[in-house]
Amino acid sequence: MREMSWHPQYRSSKFRHVYGKAASKEKCYDCVPITHSVHDNHFCAVNPHFIAVVTECAGGGAFLVIPIHQTGKLDPHYPRICGHKGNVLDIKWNPFNDFVIASCSEDATVKIWDIPKHLLTKNITTPKKELLGHARRVGLIEWHPTANNILFSSGHDYKIMIWNLDTREDVLSNPVKILDAHKDVVLSMSFNTDGSLLATACRDKKIRLIDPRARTVLQEASYKAHRANKVLFLGNMKKLLSTGTSRWNNRQIALWDQNDLSVPLLEEDLDGSSGLLFPFYDSDTNMLYIVGKGDGNIRYYEISPEKPYLSYLMEYRSHLPQKGIGMMPKRGLEVSACEIFRFYKLIPTKSLIEPVSMIVPRRSESYQEDIYPLTTGCQPSMTAQEWLNGVNKGPLLVSLKPGSGPVNSLLQLPESEPPVKSPDLNKSQGGRMPPEEMQKKSEIKDSRNLLKAEERLPKNEHMRLSNGFDVFECPPPKTENELLQMFYRQQEEIRRLRELLNQRDVKIKQLELELRNVYTDTGRY
Repeated sequence: MREMSWHPQYRSSKFRHVYGKAASKEKCYDCVPITHSVHDNHFCAVNPHFIAVVTECAGGGAFLVIPIHQTGKLDPHYPRICGHKGNVLDIKWNPFNDFVIASCSEDATVKIWDIPKHLLTKNITTPKKELLGHARRVGLIEWHPTANNILFSSGHDYKIMIWNLDTREDVLSNPVKILDAHKDVVLSMSFNTDGSLLATACRDKKIRLIDPRARTVLQEASYKAHRANKVLFLGNMKKLLSTGTSRWNNRQIALWDQNDLSVPLLEEDLDGSSGLLFPFYDSDTNMLYIVGKGDGNIRYYEISPEKPYLSYLMEYRSHLPQKGIGMMPKRGLEVSACEIFRFYKLIPTKSLIEPVSMIVPRRSESYQEDIYPLTTGCQPSMTAQEWLNGVNKGPLLVSLKPGSGPVNSLLQLPESEPPVKSPDLNKSQGGRMPPEEMQKKSEIKDSRNLLKAEERLPKNEHMRLSNGFDVFECPPPKTENELLQMFYRQQEEIRRLRELLNQRDVKIKQLELELRNVYTDTGRY
């Protein structure tokens, strides 16, 4: 008789105990008139400087752009972005410029807006660019993940249009390419990591994998048991994830092999609710978040390349149902709190936007490199024309470690020149300059460089002042809360600039020591 053995399936994971933490009341955005539209979209877009949300507006479409640190009650007369003649259906921030946002609307147009770096004082009605190509309303827009100024738009004319915004024209009526492979409305679009492939979910219940430049459908799923609403590329895993409904109308998620869409690798029923499921994937942690529209839950899973593929972790529960949801890019997270993802829940019943942070519980307060690998930065890896010419490049990666370099869009610190150039050293070794003069020269040069850097600092740095707003252009704070917020921002800015100066002082001392060592080695010091 064979002896039975029992091997429990232990799975080691650093994300097993991730938990969701809702922001306190004063860190929420209150009195926000969230749209009543029934369109199935996020209605919210977030970056490290702003939160944009589609709002209710009489006689046309509008959305609000609120500075990310301006929490609390919103002024009922707060300025809006209101240039559309119909309801706004989707908004997306440019991934490479935190002050540019795209919007699409029932009026069949797509508009690109420049958001001023100072606080908004009046409504913005004139867009930077207007894209006129669709015959019917435009329901979806997506920026290309690695190429600058490439935008995809999808309308109820069943067409996906590719726009090159790298042009001086204010009104564009000719997209660079039109994808007309769909026979019904496109419900969802998703790019792979380098933007060479596009996955779509359509109202005809099919998932398609498309080469957007060749305008060819590479794969098509016509699997009847899963009706997909949203589709998502899972990073570089060569897999797709779709959310939708099963044959019995249960909410369901399905995992697909990108090279074979005939049958899903996995199907999992979640519940019998009717609200749409929004999927979000974090390729840095391989975590998948499923957010239910109309309920307060956020389920999260870990994805692995081999079976069982999908491992359920936990569920964040709340009694406040979300109508839409925004997500903060990785570069806007609070790494000191071990925050690995942040959602912004739109709660129209309370006119509230509530941030929810996903946190890895760690005792150490130091930077946790294992949960923050290099992540997508805010610089494009190629131009629009390079991508249109057939070039493929992955995203440029940055470290989230504090002090490891700039990760904010458009806001790069000036690079100071090397204080002492090597040719001078070689000359001095030839006996042309005494070491005392060399030392003085290097000190003068160092101080000049420091002055140059400080002169350049206001130009490049004032954008970052007070979290992205020029304090000199800001209107004075009206409430005690606004005054406190501005005070804390300035304190933080002063602390950061002091650190910067300290680092430069240390660098100067190091270079002086290196100089002395050079002279000691040559026997001339």
